Amino acid sequence: MSGSKIVFLDQTKMPTNYYNISADLPEPMAPPLHPGTKEPVGPQDLSAIFPMELIMQEVSTERFIEIPDEVLELYKISRPTPLIRASNLEKYLDTPAKIFYKYEGANPTGSHKTNTSYAQAYYNKRAGIKKLVTETGAGQWGSSLAMACKHFGLECEVFMVKVSYHQKPYRKTLMNLFGAEVHASPSNLTNAGRKVLEADPDSPGSLGIAISEAIEKAVQRDDTNYSLGSVLNHVLLHQTIIGEETRIQFEMIDHYPDVVIGCVGGGSNFGGIAFPFLRDKLRGDHNDLQVIAVEPESCPTLTQGKFEYDFGDEACMTPLLKMYTLGHNFIPPSIHAGGLRYHGMAPTISHLHNLGFIEASSYNQSVVFDAAKVFAQTEGIVPAPESSHAIKEAIEQALKCKTEGTSKTILFNLSGHGFLDLGAYEQFLNNSL
Repeated sequence: MSGSKIVFLDQTKMPTNYYNISADLPEPMAPPLHPGTKEPVGPQDLSAIFPMELIMQEVSTERFIEIPDEVLELYKISRPTPLIRASNLEKYLDTPAKIFYKYEGANPTGSHKTNTSYAQAYYNKRAGIKKLVTETGAGQWGSSLAMACKHFGLECEVFMVKVSYHQKPYRKTLMNLFGAEVHASPSNLTNAGRKVLEADPDSPGSLGIAISEAIEKAVQRDDTNYSLGSVLNHVLLHQTIIGEETRIQFEMIDHYPDVVIGCVGGGSNFGGIAFPFLRDKLRGDHNDLQVIAVEPESCPTLTQGKFEYDFGDEACMTPLLKMYTLGHNFIPPSIHAGGLRYHGMAPTISHLHNLGFIEASSYNQSVVFDAAKVFAQTEGIVPAPESSHAIKEAIEQALKCKTEGTSKTILFNLSGHGFLDLGAYEQFLNNSL
């Protein structure tokens, strides 16, 4: 454990496969249901909005799925990302715990989201699609898809949750820079948006509403598909390159985490860091591994939601998914962690939580920003509000080690930087959150 604070992985050692956790689930997941017939959906039911290669990834039970060469080359712009020991944070906390974080903030557009945007744009391009329409909360996903669409010569249209559209104006600028068309959601451009505005002209919006608007626009043209930044299996699959890299990096220092932590909204960055380690627990190794999903108290899907079938969007256009949900009409408070303001949870994560393989915790916005401030002052990186939930839990786990006199290794996913969230930090420092 001595030596460099940063564990770098050579590009020649990069993982060449995604890990599909569906292959190792002890019990099969409940199938998605058609919104009209309530019968299990098949590949053809999804073909109106997704290319067939992504649909097959969605339903696959193969343990490893090969990463296309063209996508791997795009990853090499910034991957492998570093595994960093937060030694200054450890000293500040005076803890015997060892704290590591996987830093995704140096990726293009500043977050983990390019791990799936590259792949989704690639498969849509191969299918002859000309345009992708999507939703975005804080804007990390929207800006990542905009960049990927520009690379593959696709048009991009984004419905950005209205509260984040105004809180984070430079995310819109970034999307525009890559050629995307961006709308505040709910908008007057769709029936779904107009219906919400008719009921509440001042609606702050939600990811569920923005998804409805994006799908409604996508189905209007045969050469246009819908693209999703979280929740579904194929999206979490693409993110597992994070954890697959991290496994190799821990092997390089002959170590293994005792606790793995990620923030959760729809679940993509949590699944990306946690699933490759959960593989061991699911197969009977490392049974003591603690895996913790951290969410906002204001949108407590795993900690207070119901595990039942629900729609993924407000207008009931998506298939019904078996997941922890607060209800598809739930409008979360206007917190600054816009990427975590989703009423539901990825069905895979919901299934694992229901089976007891994953724990969940929640924190309010003020203590999360307190943790972010401590991290910035000790480690020198300004974290995104979303990732700061994972930092808060890592600090709590480290302080628990101090109290108990145990030396656990704690890993969390720092899935994005907060340079475009400085307006939120200004409010926090002025006590006006």
